[in-house]
Amino acid sequence: MKSLRPLAGLAFALAGIVAVASETPAYPGYTYVRTLAGIEEYRLDANGLQVLVKPDHSAPVATYNITYRVGSRNEVTGTTGATHILEHMMFKGSEHFNDPAGNSVKQYLERVGGRYNATTWNDRTHYFATVGRDSLEGYIAIEADRMRNLWLRDADRQKEMTVVRNEYERGENDPLQTLEKEVTATAYQALPYHHDTIGWRSDIEHVPIEKLREFYDTFYWPDNATAVVIGDVDTGTALALVRKYYGAIPRAPKPIPQIYTEEPEQTGPRRTVVKRPGQLGAVVIAHKVPPARSADTPPLEVLDHILGSGKTSRLYLALVDKGLALSTSANDSDNRDTGLNTITATLAPGAKHEAAEQAILAVLEDIRANGVTPEEVAIAQRQFHTQFVSGRDGSAAVARELNEWIAAGDWTLYASFPEAIKGVTPADVQRVAKQYLDQDLSTTGWFVPLAPKGPKAPPAK
Repeated sequence: MKSLRPLAGLAFALAGIVAVASETPAYPGYTYVRTLAGIEEYRLDANGLQVLVKPDHSAPVATYNITYRVGSRNEVTGTTGATHILEHMMFKGSEHFNDPAGNSVKQYLERVGGRYNATTWNDRTHYFATVGRDSLEGYIAIEADRMRNLWLRDADRQKEMTVVRNEYERGENDPLQTLEKEVTATAYQALPYHHDTIGWRSDIEHVPIEKLREFYDTFYWPDNATAVVIGDVDTGTALALVRKYYGAIPRAPKPIPQIYTEEPEQTGPRRTVVKRPGQLGAVVIAHKVPPARSADTPPLEVLDHILGSGKTSRLYLALVDKGLALSTSANDSDNRDTGLNTITATLAPGAKHEAAEQAILAVLEDIRANGVTPEEVAIAQRQFHTQFVSGRDGSAAVARELNEWIAAGDWTLYASFPEAIKGVTPADVQRVAKQYLDQDLSTTGWFVPLAPKGPKAPPAK
């Protein structure tokens, strides 16, 4: 990959976003960092926990989210999927909050009517709930307790292993998901993104409880986490609650391990083919792109909209309208490290893989050679703005988006990225298409459906 310019280096006119105050906000036990787009950032002095607060009094609810900077990128062969299984184990109880005591996270949130969940992805694991403002303290107390006092018992691991294995098997029965997993594993040689987040089946089944404890004791610390409080609570109250329950937790006893592996430059096109029982074929073409923090991410986002959003998109016109595909899409993985820009086409019945692949390549080559129109860029920017507005409707939606930017390495892009999209030009789009969507740097996958095998014939008499 060529050297990347960080988004922070662009002139995003953040002066209009940054709060200008005559006095720095001061709260006991915290260091104030900054305010962007109404979000205040603090650092808990006792242990380095990053805390983001966004008061929103439009409804009497609040969302609390805790993001840990650990995901599948932190796994190696033998422990793939361990982060995800650990996420499941986080609901099995902790020292002070558990089922026998009648106050486990599930029991509490169901009792107060909270909406909650947790997810694991490439660069992060997060836990979140939206509750009535009067129930916020109870949930923060539970999250703080299970940060360091989690029960990790092998009997629970065995139960959750079967749940995760069922998730794995459901994914294996999805042809497109299986193909995308194969393409990702083929595209990455060095980075741990090679491994799917759910892990390989043998690792899911056999990872020892000691490995899960090792993950927990390595990554589940305040200085590897960000707490987000959004909703009907003032800043002082939110910070006091976080300090009350997290303040006594120490920093990690050892430095949090950092990923220093870099993906080597690709030296030619790569291919993979998946043949399994199924009904419809599929073609996936992926190209490596820079980390989400790169200045090239906004024009790549606009390019994806031009390629794959709506019935006027380039891929829809070239494949769906021509009877080659039933659906098309273009997406960027927005990773903390080198990402993938992935184009997908689900083939129409009777369509040939070769024809669909050539149609995709022709679309890409046309953009690389001739660029895009100002009208296409304007439509893409409007599409992004619509998604941007709907994606920030309510405290839970804001927390979800912040979580992804935290995972990417810089939460402030929540504020600056929409402004960067507005500044994208047709020349920017053509430049990134030329730089990254090179056929010689692609990874292509085909899903070739096989007819299901019929019952075996009875043996001859």
